[in-house]
Amino acid sequence: MNSTAARTDLIIVGAGIVGLAHAFEAHRNGHTVRIIERDARPNGASIRNFGHCCITAQDGELLDTAYRSREGWMAAAKAVGFWAPEAGAYVVARSEAEQAVLEELNGKRGTEAVRLLTAADIRSVLGGTPDPAIVGGAHLPADLRVDPRSAPGEIADWLQNQDGVTIEWNAAVKDINDGTVTTGRGDFHAGKVLVCVGHDLDYLFPALADRYQVQRCALQMALAPAPSTYKIDAAVLTGTSMARYDGFTAMPGATALKQEIYGHSPELVDMVANVMFARRPDGTIILGDTHVYGQTIAPFQDEWWTTRVVDEIGKVLGTDLKVTQRWQGVYATSPLTPLLIEDVDAKTRVITVTCGIGMTMSFGIAAETIAAL
Repeated sequence: MNSTAARTDLIIVGAGIVGLAHAFEAHRNGHTVRIIERDARPNGASIRNFGHCCITAQDGELLDTAYRSREGWMAAAKAVGFWAPEAGAYVVARSEAEQAVLEELNGKRGTEAVRLLTAADIRSVLGGTPDPAIVGGAHLPADLRVDPRSAPGEIADWLQNQDGVTIEWNAAVKDINDGTVTTGRGDFHAGKVLVCVGHDLDYLFPALADRYQVQRCALQMALAPAPSTYKIDAAVLTGTSMARYDGFTAMPGATALKQEIYGHSPELVDMVANVMFARRPDGTIILGDTHVYGQTIAPFQDEWWTTRVVDEIGKVLGTDLKVTQRWQGVYATSPLTPLLIEDVDAKTRVITVTCGIGMTMSFGIAAETIAAL
């Protein structure tokens, strides 16, 4: 398409979940929208995660945005029709230190947000013959599930069939300046441009990425058929998850929990493992994950890392898991801020989630952004 293309109220660069959420919120608030995406379909971090909208484990201002995001996810699921069960999440405690953190979170948030469970409760939820070391756990009912492999594409398909929404696929952006986006397929114009390109921020605005020390974080993840006794749609978190998410790490017992994990499984700490899993609607189970950081991420994966994490999940479930797929996810990270939101000129705003919770926060950030336009 050439530079004579119709002007829109809003251009969104990037058709990942953050960009799609902004398009959805803009459309339902009456704005005309053009999404510009370099690929032929959503293909980045948004399809390579657990599909876990991790609401309850956020903290501070992010917790409020996460709950607002939950509302947006449910509105999108209703409009589009994609799979989004309100299944919550389960947290498995396999030591008294892990259970103590859950009890502290329950004391802070209340029973409606954090429902403590007995060891028998958790074993019943997991089915089969799970780890005998389980001492208890919790259910986080506000958390949501989506299928990461299908939800972004379904949202994109729905959006491009709405009046006032256009998606330019296979259009690589060359420059963005004062409401004009220059691509290999021509120039496009809008009253406001939102740049939602995740870890590729340095390709468009390298000075901004440098200022916030934005790097890439690579994940090793895997897929396996779920055990026949495992039927829940909820994500399942473990002690390593409690050592990672801010809602848990803000608890007084978090330091002792981290020290305990390092004492019995230092390799999980060294690979920055988040031992968790989530069942997809087709009966497979997403297994993960590990984290490595750098400006440029090598594509090579350490087989032992994946094997170690998969074995740990098998231990939780009390069964061997047969891996059928492996992949590398990549997202943006910054030591300075969990959310990088900055205006680079009067008409251009950069929005990048820099803490690995883009799937969780996308619709909340979008609602706040669109409300302020």
